[in-house]
Amino acid sequence: MSEQKDLSGRVALVTGGGSGIGAAAARMLAARGATVAILDVVDASASAVREEIEAAGGNAFSLIADVGDEVQMKAAFEALDAKEKRLDIMVVSAGINGSWAPIEELTAAEFDQTMRINLRGTYLAMHLAVPLFKRGGGGSVVIISSINGQRTFSTPGASIYAATKAAQAALSKQLALELARAHIRVNSIFPGSTRTGIGLNTWRRNTDELRYPVTFPIGDVPLTGTVPANAEDVAEGIVFLCSDAARHITGAELNIDGGQSLVR
Repeated sequence: MSEQKDLSGRVALVTGGGSGIGAAAARMLAARGATVAILDVVDASASAVREEIEAAGGNAFSLIADVGDEVQMKAAFEALDAKEKRLDIMVVSAGINGSWAPIEELTAAEFDQTMRINLRGTYLAMHLAVPLFKRGGGGSVVIISSINGQRTFSTPGASIYAATKAAQAALSKQLALELARAHIRVNSIFPGSTRTGIGLNTWRRNTDELRYPVTFPIGDVPLTGTVPANAEDVAEGIVFLCSDAARHITGAELNIDGGQSLVR
């Protein structure tokens, strides 16, 4: 293992760590030596990832909280602080696709649900983590955004999802500058199509009429054709940005999409 990517002695928190990209990041950070706090709203999911990490010889524990609930998030961070007394790394991965539909059909409740998890959840994680980072002299944050909201706007009905992802990108850059003097690095990753379970948190209706009639005869991912990324492909980028190899990188946007956003 490269010494620059050795995370031994560091404490990492991964929101949405019970599945998908968050789970892959948690496993990879632990494999590099970090102690990983897996925060998820589903106890069984967080526990399963923790058990995988422990079985592989790593250190992990789970924190159960709804990322959009201030009281639950405060309790989770207090538990983290009580157990580890420090925080060095945070990966903000919790999110949903939410409801995809024509804007005139999207309800205020559907808007609020996606904003609550994706954007309020990101705000609460940053709001509560920064004091711990400052107390320890700095740290690294990676926010998982999406090419939807950055360069790709052709997903029919995904207007609210795209808005939250664009907001995450703006928040990342704003905070990268605000927190630089505290030695807290903030970067964002923009995955394209990735094999995860986020489809379970996607509710589509009447989106066919919104679809722009573009076809990709040989696939829309230039590097692989029709094959999406694995969660581990994204996790590799997360670990890099969290490590000392990226010590001079903040406010960066890293696309991990196989070139998909260049054609869509």
